[in-house]
Amino acid sequence: MSYGIHINGRPFEDEPRAGQCLRTYLRERGWFGVKKGCDAGDCGACTVHVDGEPVHSCLYPAVRAEGRAVTTVEGLADESGELHPVQQKFLDAQGFQCGFCTAGYLMTTAALDEEQLTDLPRAFKGNICRCTGYRAIEDAVRGVRHTEEPDAGRAVGRNLGAPAGPQVVTGTARYTFDLDVPGLLHMKLLRSPHPHARILAIDTAAALRVPGVHLVLTHHDAPERLYSTARHEHPTEDPDDTRLLDDTVRYIGQRVAAVVADSEAAAEEGCRRIEVTYEQLPYVTDPEEAMAPGAPVVHDKGPESRIARPENNVVGEVHGEIGSVEQGFAEADVVYEETFRTQRVQHASLETHGAVAWYEMGEDGGERLTVRSSTQTPFLTRRALCALFDLELKQVRVLAGRVGGGFGGKQEMIVEDIVALAVMRLRRPVKLEYTRAEQFYGATTRHPFTIGVRAGARADGTLTALQVRVVSNTGAYGNHGPAVMFHSVGESMAVYRAPHKKVNAYSVYTNSVPAGAFRGYGLGQVVFAVESVMDELARRTGVDPLVFRELHIIGPGEHMITPGGEEEDLEIASYGLDQCLQGVRDAIQEYGDGPGDDVPEGWLVGQGTGMSMIATGPPGGHFADATVKLLQDGTYDIAVGTAEFGNGTTTVHKQITAGALSTTVDRIAIRQSDTDVVRHDTGAFGSAGTVVAGKAVMKAADALAVQLLEFAARYLGAAAPGECRLTADAVECAGRAVSLKELFQAARTAGRELLADGHWGGSPRSVAFNAQWFRLAVDPGTGEIRILRSVHAADAGKVMNPMQCRGQVEGGVAQALGATLFENVRLDGRGEVTTAAFRRYRLPQYADVPRTEVHFMETSDAIGPLGAKSMSESPFNPVAPAFANALRDATGIRFTELPLTRDRVWLALDAAGGGVTVTSAGRGGDGSAGTRAPGRSGVAKRGGRSGVSRDRAWTMDPTCLARGVRTGSHQ
Repeated sequence: MSYGIHINGRPFEDEPRAGQCLRTYLRERGWFGVKKGCDAGDCGACTVHVDGEPVHSCLYPAVRAEGRAVTTVEGLADESGELHPVQQKFLDAQGFQCGFCTAGYLMTTAALDEEQLTDLPRAFKGNICRCTGYRAIEDAVRGVRHTEEPDAGRAVGRNLGAPAGPQVVTGTARYTFDLDVPGLLHMKLLRSPHPHARILAIDTAAALRVPGVHLVLTHHDAPERLYSTARHEHPTEDPDDTRLLDDTVRYIGQRVAAVVADSEAAAEEGCRRIEVTYEQLPYVTDPEEAMAPGAPVVHDKGPESRIARPENNVVGEVHGEIGSVEQGFAEADVVYEETFRTQRVQHASLETHGAVAWYEMGEDGGERLTVRSSTQTPFLTRRALCALFDLELKQVRVLAGRVGGGFGGKQEMIVEDIVALAVMRLRRPVKLEYTRAEQFYGATTRHPFTIGVRAGARADGTLTALQVRVVSNTGAYGNHGPAVMFHSVGESMAVYRAPHKKVNAYSVYTNSVPAGAFRGYGLGQVVFAVESVMDELARRTGVDPLVFRELHIIGPGEHMITPGGEEEDLEIASYGLDQCLQGVRDAIQEYGDGPGDDVPEGWLVGQGTGMSMIATGPPGGHFADATVKLLQDGTYDIAVGTAEFGNGTTTVHKQITAGALSTTVDRIAIRQSDTDVVRHDTGAFGSAGTVVAGKAVMKAADALAVQLLEFAARYLGAAAPGECRLTADAVECAGRAVSLKELFQAARTAGRELLADGHWGGSPRSVAFNAQWFRLAVDPGTGEIRILRSVHAADAGKVMNPMQCRGQVEGGVAQALGATLFENVRLDGRGEVTTAAFRRYRLPQYADVPRTEVHFMETSDAIGPLGAKSMSESPFNPVAPAFANALRDATGIRFTELPLTRDRVWLALDAAGGGVTVTSAGRGGDGSAGTRAPGRSGVAKRGGRSGVSRDRAWTMDPTCLARGVRTGSHQ
């Protein structure tokens, strides 16, 4: 009897392999809408229907589907191609960003009945989105439409939907591994079990005898050249401390060998059979201990690696002083000093790191290595591969499909190098796709920081001195370490005026998982500390926290100077920080103390603010080249290098072009993130997609508009181009019109192509501003916290796409709340990651994230394209301090370590004692006190405030993780 299963109405008789899950069975048959996100049924990205019931296909044995009807996202639309109502709703609301989780949400939503739709926190307990902050998903479910179809030339400033939206909601958008590569081989990695060891011998004979194994790579096969996995325009920004496969391992999880086989199972078995003899070496996991004399040296390398002090494990450092902080402290009436600590956080992009590579024939007839990767930096990765393997640029092609989330984690080359080596050896296609566990112990994290802050002020609130000491744990390798450390003490200190400032900062090696680029790039860690200290100084001098900030913030036109020096190309090209703070004040005044019944009796209530400033691009140049041209059918083509991973740059680039050429966005195609078909782009990081690549696109589109008018004027015999104007599909000159199709043919006849190039080097740079405000309630008997209101004020300059920009802010706030409240990559005493799964790590889910009210300021930037500024990284930075300041206002306790887990809050409250008085006024930190009430009672309500269905109080409770229930349920 043969196996039988119906998939989207089509019969399949192929029997699944022993133990095969339904997800891989479906993907192997081309249903790529079914995504791999977690391997364990935690994220929901693989959700499909089996006989109409939603299941996580990564846990569902394929053999159980025999005789059943399976529907994937590709099968939701009807036979005529008309979208399912749920698909249309997600498209209309733009209920996605990167879109990797969207198929799972669509399949879950499509199966909900009316009763389930009334309780979305419970309905979505099995789905995770890392990008959106969930508001857009709820709007989609509720049928709220946000997208618009702007008229010709009027796309800028409108809610244009993502060009790839139809593909995202139908499951046809192609991510890294959504393609069929004939003859594909699979790679698995053997990783180190030791935090520090030397490989004395490695025996691969048994591995090579495993049926299906083709190749085993060890350090004997790796180039000797050292490099950095970090990708920057200037490679010298990062230390060259990494070897593709090393004979010394420096953290638990470092790759030791690679096995390539016909199947993942064979490759895994090959890894198990490799025998490695190690000489274990002393190790160090604490950065302070790592800097101490006599500590184990993580990297014993020479000056050519650009490590500041390898003998002390210091990869980079900065020291500087403006004025004299000792004088400043002597002048102060109040001096506050505290040490703050932030934890490791995983990027948790739902598409894991991975690459697939093969050889193909190039245009010159020669063989060329092609690498398809989930990367934010195709051009920099190509350059790094060429340098590593002594290849010319024309011999390597790197491209990215749609990328399933990045957040800085994919500004690295941590898979492409080993895959390329295998392909070069075998001349066969090879794939390496990280598991979710490998993301935790084999990729990178946010840098853990220890920040000591000392600040002084006079009795009237005048700031006299600010001193910061930063120790950043970069882990076993220095990718991004020095740059993150330098950036962390940049805008975080420059935003405040003080006559005396001092900084000492260190980026330190330890024998632990490497850290890397992460949203905010070090600013979030130091902003948490500095903003907490400013709040404390305000309280101790009796000045309202908002007023205290307004007294000391940098003003328009001022130079941004830190003890580390002035960045010459950084300027305030538009200023909205005062508006941000006023926006917070307006929110406070509108809400007041809140309705009397919005919290249970005995709960403590507080409010707090945090603010931040960030450069709208990285220093040292961030380059983008773009080309816009007229096509034969009278439409346009944009070629630009930046990758799309939910950042929305594709949408913005089309909006800019449509505006410049007075056309509609449906008449514009875009090619991107492929080193073969577009020109150089540094990469989609540092918030550069709009302000750098967007400016290059604008320059190209503006130049093409001039060309079209000039050519049409000559073609029609008009007196001057000024008599002509562009329309959606033609050029009109003095009452006559020529279609763009005809204009293309005329140019071709004249031996000319109507196209224009644009370039932008990312300098000078402007700054963006953000402020966050929370009002929250705390149960002193349990440590439970409920966010009553969340307000975010953002100075993004000219907002190119309000819907999209709002989504970036909401996503940044949600991700920052996760880092503030419960996300923590935990390591044991040997530096081994112990939270290598979503169910042990604790990501924010639908029920955990409140609706954040987003307010955009009225500014227009003199540098950014059409007045725009960046707004992808910056919303993250003020969230933790605003939350901590609100918690301080409610409890009277200054919390100095993240995350602010429920148990940590309860222990601090319990240590304060049963009858101790604590602050509970919630009036912005005036220090008034209230008695801590025992126990809890009542039900939290929003006191009648209007809003969409999720406008409610929320519970932050990480302690439920172990019992597998959803937290933050609807109260």
